[in-house]
Amino acid sequence: MGVDSGLPDFRGDHGFWEAYPPYARLGMRFVELADPEHFTADPELAWGFYGHRLELYRRTVPHAGFALLRSWGERAPGGVRVFTSNVDGQFQVAGFTGVAEAHGSIHHLQCLARCTERIWPADVTVTVDEETMRAVPPLPSCPDCGGVARPNILMFGDFGWVGDRTDAQLRELNEWRRRQRDLVVVELGAGRAVPTVRRYAELASAATGALIRINPREPEVRHGRGVSIPSGALPALSELDERLRPGR
Repeated sequence: MGVDSGLPDFRGDHGFWEAYPPYARLGMRFVELADPEHFTADPELAWGFYGHRLELYRRTVPHAGFALLRSWGERAPGGVRVFTSNVDGQFQVAGFTGVAEAHGSIHHLQCLARCTERIWPADVTVTVDEETMRAVPPLPSCPDCGGVARPNILMFGDFGWVGDRTDAQLRELNEWRRRQRDLVVVELGAGRAVPTVRRYAELASAATGALIRINPREPEVRHGRGVSIPSGALPALSELDERLRPGR
C-alpha cells in the first residue's frame, strides 16, 4: 500500500538495499536490522534504522487510494475498519479511525527494559548520519527510568514488545466485525512471507467469501474464496472506484 505513496519496498534484499545502500555495503538484510537485540548491543545502529524510517513516514503523504477506501467505507452501513501490519501510520494520516496495527506503530515508543508497560507517542527527533545510517546521540530514552527507548513495534524474534495498545485495537476491531452481516474485505499488498494480514483477511471473509485480494506478486486466493487482482494498490483501487460509480 505504501509503495504507491513513494515508500521503499522492503520485500527482498535487492529492494531494501536499493533504498538503503549503506546496509548493502554492510551486507545487512531487513530481517537482521529489524531485530530488537540491536537496541541493547548497538543502539546507534538500531536507532539509525528506525529513526530514519520514522522521519520518512512523517514526511510521506498517503496516495489517493487511501481516500477512495475511506469514501467506500463512509457509504457502507457499518462503516470501515482497518487491519494492517504496516507500522507507518499512513491510514491515520489519511483520516481513518478504527485502525488495528497488528505489529504496532513506529509513532509510539516503549522502554527497552520494560521498566513499566507504558507506551507513549514518539515525540522525538532522531538525527541519523546517512553515510553510516547510525543515529547520533542523544537517543530516545524512557521517561521513567532514563534507559534506552525503542519503537513499540513487534520485531523479528521479539519477546520484549509491549502489545497492550495493539491488543486494545484488535478487541475493538473484532467486536465491530461480529456485528457485521455482509462484510467485504479488501486486502492490499499482503504477502506470504509474513502472512499476518492474509490470514486475518481470509478469516474475516470466511462467512461471505467477499475477499478482494490486490497484490502484484501474490494475488492468488485459496479455494476460490474471493477475487484475485494482480495489480498494485492505487491502480486497482482507482479502477474499482470507476466501476462503483453510478451508471457503470
